[in-house]
Amino acid sequence: MNSLEIHTKRLVLRPLSLKYLETVYEYASDIENTKYMVHLPKENVEETSAFLHRVEDEWSKEAPEFFEFAIIYENNQIGAVSVSVENGLGELGWIINKKYWNQGFAFESALALINFAKQRLGLTHYIAHCDVENIGSYRVMEKLGMIRTGEYGGRKNKASDDERREYRYELI
Repeated sequence: MNSLEIHTKRLVLRPLSLKYLETVYEYASDIENTKYMVHLPKENVEETSAFLHRVEDEWSKEAPEFFEFAIIYENNQIGAVSVSVENGLGELGWIINKKYWNQGFAFESALALINFAKQRLGLTHYIAHCDVENIGSYRVMEKLGMIRTGEYGGRKNKASDDERREYRYELI
C-alpha cells in the first residue's frame, strides 16, 4: 500500500513515512501547533522517528489497523490525516502545520480520507475527538457533517498538567 496516493483538488495524500521526519518534527514539536493534542508535542527528533517507524510498520501489514497519510500541498508535507479502524468504526484525526491553518486543508484531507475508507475499507461510521477549546478542529468535524454526541472529562493533553474536557463527534 505504500504506493497508494489519494488526490484532491489541491492535495496529495501519501502514506506517512520516515522521509517526512523533518517536516513532521517541525509541527509535532511545536507547542502552539500541538497544545490540544493527547500524544503531542514530541520531545525530540528521536521520539518523532520512533513514531514514524511505527507508522511504516503499520503500512507494511496486510490489514493495517490505522492509516496515517502525509498531506502534501505544492510538494510540501504540511500535516497528516489518519483513520484508525476498530470493529467497523473509523476514528479520524488530523494535524496541520500552523503555517497552513485556516485554508481548509484539514477538511479537504479528512473528506478525502473518509471517501477512501468508505470505498477501500467499507467504513460507514466515523468518530473523532478533540479538546473542547480546539475550535478549529471541531469546526472541521461539523463541516464534515459530524454531530457532537458527547462531552467528557478526563482528557490529558501532553503539553498540560490540567485535566481537560473533550468533545466526541460522530458521522454515520
